[in-house]
Amino acid sequence: MLFVGDSITDFFGRAGRGRDVWMRDFAPLKAANFGISGDTTQDVLWRMRNGELAGFQAKLIILMLGTNNIGRNANADIAAGNAAIVAEFRKRQPQAKVLLLGVFPRGADPASPARAAIREINAELAKLADGTSVHYLDIASAFLDGEGKLRDGAMVDGLHPGPAGYAMWSDAIRSTVWRLMK
Repeated sequence: MLFVGDSITDFFGRAGRGRDVWMRDFAPLKAANFGISGDTTQDVLWRMRNGELAGFQAKLIILMLGTNNIGRNANADIAAGNAAIVAEFRKRQPQAKVLLLGVFPRGADPASPARAAIREINAELAKLADGTSVHYLDIASAFLDGEGKLRDGAMVDGLHPGPAGYAMWSDAIRSTVWRLMK
């Protein structure tokens, strides 16, 4: 199993962030973390096209990416970047299933332009699921309360999960991961 993304994914392996959850829930599944802080869809696409996955035979690839593109690229381009990455996964790891996660909510204000962009991007990402090799899961509700505000401890800075946020993430995908790993 491979996790691919930006700092949100990268910090899953860091002490004081998601390491304890990673070691408990994903290390036993031989998961590898390909998150790099600051990465955009363009960066990850370049990495995939330039051999980053060479030598791996993943059963499942989990992608959560796009927050670093918000404000820099059009929402449609962010979704298209994710689509191109998924296509690279299918080309380079045809045996793998892909779990495409919706871009996580960010910021305190549920009505912010960033949250609106995320909703629009995620609506496009959902269309990439084919129910066979590509699956989509939006786990925003794991991080949000009934008013759309970030739950206590979900994101330490409004963007990056803290220890509780990584536990929320893991809890939200666990059953899907187990189903797709069969």
